[in-house]
Amino acid sequence: MAGTATVQRPAGTKAAPVDQDVLIVGAGISGIGMAAHLQMNCPDRSFGLVERRANLGGTWDLFRYPGIRSDSDMHTLGFVFEPWKHEKSIADGPAILEYLNRIVDERRIRERIRFNRKVVGADWSSADARWTVTMEDEVGQTSTTTARWLYLGSGYYDYDEPYDAHFPGREDFEGQIVHPQFWPENFDYSGKKVVVIGSGATAVTIVPSMTEKGDGKGAAHVTMLQRTPTWYFIRPAKDGLANFLRKLLPEQLAYKITRFKNVRLQDLAFRRAREKPEKVRDFLTRKLKAALGDRYDEKAFTPPYNPWEQRLCLVPDADFFEAMKAGQASVVTDHIECFDKTGIQLKSGEHLDADIVITATGLKLAVAGKIPVRVDGDLVDWSQHFYYKGCMFSNVPNFAVVFGYLNASWTLRADIVAEYVCRVLNHMRDTRSEVATPVLADSTSLTEENIFDFSSGYIQRSLHIMPKNADRLPWRLNQNYVQDRVDMRTGAIDDGILTFSDAGPAHAGAAPAELAAAE
Repeated sequence: MAGTATVQRPAGTKAAPVDQDVLIVGAGISGIGMAAHLQMNCPDRSFGLVERRANLGGTWDLFRYPGIRSDSDMHTLGFVFEPWKHEKSIADGPAILEYLNRIVDERRIRERIRFNRKVVGADWSSADARWTVTMEDEVGQTSTTTARWLYLGSGYYDYDEPYDAHFPGREDFEGQIVHPQFWPENFDYSGKKVVVIGSGATAVTIVPSMTEKGDGKGAAHVTMLQRTPTWYFIRPAKDGLANFLRKLLPEQLAYKITRFKNVRLQDLAFRRAREKPEKVRDFLTRKLKAALGDRYDEKAFTPPYNPWEQRLCLVPDADFFEAMKAGQASVVTDHIECFDKTGIQLKSGEHLDADIVITATGLKLAVAGKIPVRVDGDLVDWSQHFYYKGCMFSNVPNFAVVFGYLNASWTLRADIVAEYVCRVLNHMRDTRSEVATPVLADSTSLTEENIFDFSSGYIQRSLHIMPKNADRLPWRLNQNYVQDRVDMRTGAIDDGILTFSDAGPAHAGAAPAELAAAE
């Protein structure tokens, strides 16, 4: 980073010097977590972070729409090493940013972060056993830094371009159209008629947050326009057991117990939804009817898929349904015919008048932060590589990413991936190795399987760019945290697949076809 770090190397090494042992891309949850794990588990390794934005926080700094909050409890979205101390376990964006900022300051991680640096290229040299990473600052000037290991904590969606459905006639609309990913600063929607298109977590957060609060700053009415209903799960924003335990026990122990409880409940709920979907459907429907009373509409709240075929949508303290019962919000289930001057014409013939339309139509996924990654000059086509241990890729050396769970909190994976990479780094130190490569010489020996068996649009739209998954471990991005935690923490590092070597020619087992982009 700024200057060359002093990096201790085994005697007789062939590797070229580097600026840091580990370069972390992204200073959000994943990147900050990796930095903390390196401090705890690999104190002999130097590291630095690069962040494309002016502030840390990643998702929690990018999104500024009303009510932005976690869609998982903070006892599992929080780090394993840092207790969540707030009373609310379903936290808003500012509280999560405070948590992250406290961690980087208390652990002196901030001084290792280089802000306003967008990574525009990453090149691995087998001869030098190092990555050369090219960065661009806010005025377009480029610089490079080198590292032995590259760790991407850059998330899984496109920060520059969200998914924005192309609705006919939108250019005729005389009101304002806003996408939640680019929320205008100081946006005034007081007294306005608002239509929010979408039915996922973003829409369900925005709708109650924009409604009239009694201070004259809320919208006149907010309508959620959905094409397909979503399954909702209602839970208190405060975890009663967690807050009770914190009064009796040391903070770390209370957090550990609550985290264990919530992990087990999440796992149980997911498994039950897959094994007995009709029972879970009935349970969720009963809760919805109780929350909505005479406002319950079967058409609006009965999805055509089973629970957990898409991610359950969390509604803390039933705030979305309370806004509906108060007459401040409503749900319309229909298809859009077109926009017009005053709102949205629906295919049913109904018209929704609107001053503002919020297009909460979803995210656009991106692999490896859209960074062009090259191995010995060959551009990596991720769709031709298999996941290894859910964080590395076949025949790509000294490289790891975080792609969180679809059926549990993101940070659960971020923690175990960081712990695992630290185990690999320590094994490399102990064996005086410079390179760790998950070698797959013959991919025809594997049977591919789509483990993304979720019908969510943002997943289905992106399958063609995603890395491959096999029908067995370790060549898959598993969706079972309880199993993964045991495997990542206790499984053998030197398993006969992850191959350790020194600087030199590319590993003989690497398949050239996997290292070249399909163009």
